[in-house]
Amino acid sequence: MIMIGQARARARSHYGELARIGKALGSPNRLLLLDLLRQGARTVESLAEAAGISMANSSRHLQQMRSARLVSAERKGKHVEYRLADGRVSAAFGTLRDLAEALLPEMDRLRRELGVLEPAEREEILAQVRAGAVTLLDVRPPEEFLAGHLPGARSVPLPELPRRLRELPREREVVAYCRGPYCPMATEAAALLRAAGYRARHLDLGVPDLSRRRVRPSASPRPRPPPVDLDTRKAGRPR
Repeated sequence: MIMIGQARARARSHYGELARIGKALGSPNRLLLLDLLRQGARTVESLAEAAGISMANSSRHLQQMRSARLVSAERKGKHVEYRLADGRVSAAFGTLRDLAEALLPEMDRLRRELGVLEPAEREEILAQVRAGAVTLLDVRPPEEFLAGHLPGARSVPLPELPRRLRELPREREVVAYCRGPYCPMATEAAALLRAAGYRARHLDLGVPDLSRRRVRPSASPRPRPPPVDLDTRKAGRPR
């Protein structure tokens, strides 16, 4: 039987385990890599390129998160592919972002600068998306689209958009989306479209933000691994 003193010491030890998670999250670069992995599994090379940091730094940060069991890794031929270890990791990221928005004044400035929508406008755009009343563009890289996307969305990565404008009907409003509220690709796409004479807006919800909004993301056929049902990935408080 555990003595009282031993039980208290063991109870205190769980804070050390919680601190492992906190330490692994305590880096802007690691949070960036984690947010990219919320979009789908990626190789180290792909993550480094998307994050704009070196391969060596990316690998080091990923190893630290792997040590804390936030991500897992699997070798695919010559490459190592990382993915979130559990859907609750994505939920924790969303909760951390919500907390920062609630407590940190700097987040208000960032929201204004990056065009984060007010709830009423977001819901109005999302209702049009659900109704199929707009042309929906996913402007993320192709591998993220393949991992999961909104039903009916067209994959038009942002760098390809200027030369693919002719594919888009001018009589319908265009709604672009990317990785979430603080991803600038969708606002850049909407501005480009408006400059070309289209009616265009952006939706600031990413695939991980949609599971509680009755918009079930789709996944394109892939030889491996089988698509993940994103409804099981609780992605933090909906916006």
